[in-house]
Amino acid sequence: MIRRWYLWLPLLAFVGFVVLVTSGLMRPMEREVVSRMVGKPIPGFALKPAISELPGLSSADLEDGRPKLMNIWASWCLPCIAEAPQLEALKAGGAEIVGVAIRDKPEDVARFLAQNGNPYSRIGADDLSAVQLEIGSSGVPETFVVDGDGIITYQHIGDVRAEHVPMLLEKLEDAAQ
Repeated sequence: MIRRWYLWLPLLAFVGFVVLVTSGLMRPMEREVVSRMVGKPIPGFALKPAISELPGLSSADLEDGRPKLMNIWASWCLPCIAEAPQLEALKAGGAEIVGVAIRDKPEDVARFLAQNGNPYSRIGADDLSAVQLEIGSSGVPETFVVDGDGIITYQHIGDVRAEHVPMLLEKLEDAAQ
């Protein structure tokens, strides 16, 4: 009598599928999209001012010999509101912060700054998110440490919280050396 082993194939395929899915769920996932630009020079760009009261931002502004925090943000971003006090704390700690406003209107940027404070020395308007994408930013808010030569040395994904302030000041100090 010929055994019908092939009748067991669907069950074996199902068991194999369950083992594959289970092993995939057991491994921790990488939840952050880290920029490939960390350790590389900032790409060349020149952004017009986001508001008339402050100058715009260009890559040359990040190559003046002084390290800076470059904050990618938007007036319509709720986590950006939450991080505003921490950006003020970073500024009070000696950090120079430049901003890139993503897909924003000047009046909305001005209203945001009036309501939440303005830690920025410059704000460039990235109307098409071109600079954001070039530097490998995965969303807003996001903050990059850029050394005085225009090299991205660190990327902080998400809003800056109070516990991140000392670490970012330390990263900024390291970028100065």
